[in-house]
Amino acid sequence: MPANRTFIVTNLSRVEGEGALYVKLNGEQVEHIELNIFEPPRFFESFLRGREVREVPDITARICGICPVAYQMSSCHALEKALGINDQITPEIRRLRRLLYCGEWIESHALHMHLLHAPDFLGYESGVSMAADHREVVVRGLRLKKIGNDLLEILGGRAIHPINVTVGGFYKAPGRKKLKDLLPDLEWGLAASIEATRMAAAFDFPDFTMPYECVALRHPDEYPLNEGRIVSTSGLDIDAAEYEEHFQERQVPHSTALHSVLLPQETSYLVGPLARVNLCLAQLSPLARREADAYGIAWPSRNNFHSIVARGLEMIHAYEEAIEIVKDYQAELAVSRIPFELKPGEGSHATEAPRGLIWHRYRIGDDGLIADAKIVPPTSQNQGQIEDDLRHYVPQVASLDDAEATRRCEHLIRNYDPCISCSTHFIRVTWERT
Repeated sequence: MPANRTFIVTNLSRVEGEGALYVKLNGEQVEHIELNIFEPPRFFESFLRGREVREVPDITARICGICPVAYQMSSCHALEKALGINDQITPEIRRLRRLLYCGEWIESHALHMHLLHAPDFLGYESGVSMAADHREVVVRGLRLKKIGNDLLEILGGRAIHPINVTVGGFYKAPGRKKLKDLLPDLEWGLAASIEATRMAAAFDFPDFTMPYECVALRHPDEYPLNEGRIVSTSGLDIDAAEYEEHFQERQVPHSTALHSVLLPQETSYLVGPLARVNLCLAQLSPLARREADAYGIAWPSRNNFHSIVARGLEMIHAYEEAIEIVKDYQAELAVSRIPFELKPGEGSHATEAPRGLIWHRYRIGDDGLIADAKIVPPTSQNQGQIEDDLRHYVPQVASLDDAEATRRCEHLIRNYDPCISCSTHFIRVTWERT
């Protein structure tokens, strides 16, 4: 193998977004790694300034086509705190919000498991090429995803960028018949999600562990979706309002996206399905817990290649909870949204997007308009940890030929299901060896 080598991959497939990876090696030792983000900033926080409160959920939904609910829910909860109406949200509205969130987890996790990540483990370059030999896997994934999209359409008005979500609740309560008619599909989806997760748990996982600092929401009574305290494996336990006292974003020269760090040591940390399962395994639904115990994986897991299994467990949970909520939904809501008066205030909130913790803060000015907004998406929080993972993983694959070493690194990055379009974009990988 030549001493000096440069590797360039111009298109990293099966992630949302575009960007580049620069790797410099001295022999098999890593000298430098950069997750290069060259996508121009999207300025959503600036777009929100001067907007009326009711406009915010519709604007934040446009940040992502895969996880719009996470942005909508985080903004609604934060603004309800700013307006002082968060304690008035009825149990019925709260349950429908969880159902909407279940729909987003289902469509996002089904897409990533079947079309984006499974090809890595089964040896295919894409879901399309995989379909030639594993048509049933691709068809199952597409149907599982569609059911999640159907839930979003019934509750949110449309499957992509929902429009029925507002501060205080929903513009219109979902029809009882539409939800009940979806029950047969949800029950099929629960069985299919178990089958999919068992398939994922049987994959051959690389032997790679890291001492992750896992960060996620934790709720005393339920698996975290849109409420809970922010906790970590090292004992952090804070309210969302304290977020900026413990986490900060940093500008790095090679990225237009900010890197989040955990204070005071300014270290990287892990958010996402693996972090959630590691921290909240006891709150998973009964079927998901039973499956988790059956796979021979020791939880908490420090192997991020197990993330596809964690996504599967969360998909099982989401289907199980969705079925329970739909069965209990007997009538349209008497009050679909809590009325409010515009007034100055500030509020912050965190929810769990499919890819991990997402945090929003808003300040409403004396004129009732948004005076300031801050949004920290999960992929920004994971970027530093992705670089740390690569720094430790590259020596394991450096002796391989260029194509295979690059494929292994792309596989590792896809463990995170990075939603680069929310925070960044990712395309090109460059290896430099001296």
